[in-house]
Amino acid sequence: MKNNPLIVALDVDTFEHAKTLVDELGDSVDIFKIGSQLFTLCGPQIVHYVQGKGKKVFLDLKFHDIPNTVAGAVKSAVSLKVFMLTVHTQGGGEMLEAAVDAAEEKAAALGIPKPLIVGVTVLTSQAARADLAQTVLERARLAQSTGLDGVVASVEEAAAIRKDLGKGFVIVTPGIRPAGAEAGDQKRVATPAAAIKSGSDYLVVGRPIVQDKAPRQAAQKILQELKKGQS
Repeated sequence: MKNNPLIVALDVDTFEHAKTLVDELGDSVDIFKIGSQLFTLCGPQIVHYVQGKGKKVFLDLKFHDIPNTVAGAVKSAVSLKVFMLTVHTQGGGEMLEAAVDAAEEKAAALGIPKPLIVGVTVLTSQAARADLAQTVLERARLAQSTGLDGVVASVEEAAAIRKDLGKGFVIVTPGIRPAGAEAGDQKRVATPAAAIKSGSDYLVVGRPIVQDKAPRQAAQKILQELKKGQS
């Protein structure tokens, strides 16, 4: 497990709200996820703000287009010096390879580390079905074979991915809910401790922290759950 596997999703509708959360969460959080909602509103401005606070950015824009377009988007993301970014595995092998090549090329040109590229397998808002686990595993294998660093997958598939693809393959798990929290619109959720035990490297938490009246306390509570789960 990473020293601090917690990623807080800044899924909010104003720049000011995002800034307040980043400031308040302070030392409790090292990585913030910036998704379509906030990036569409603020663009690189919010990325620079998070980085200016000494934090890492997980740019979750789920690139999915023709290979050339995705390659261009990935190069732009690399230029922002993000820590990690997402592409859709449904885009196919050629698209995924184009994303990896573009990231390596741009990072080398800038003289910076290449960001982690993780492939979205199946959205956690989709309900479980008979062939879901196999579909996720097949997409994870495709991601690894095309050079991606890992995948985004729910806790229900994390253990199988870890067993099949090994320890070096990054697994990012969204849909994390503290014990007793509501699932919301997520169908496949898990507690922080359960996700780590299943093999997840990073845990994405949004509403249970950002909508809490005391976000910092909510984040610390999740970190405490993780420590208990390891003991």
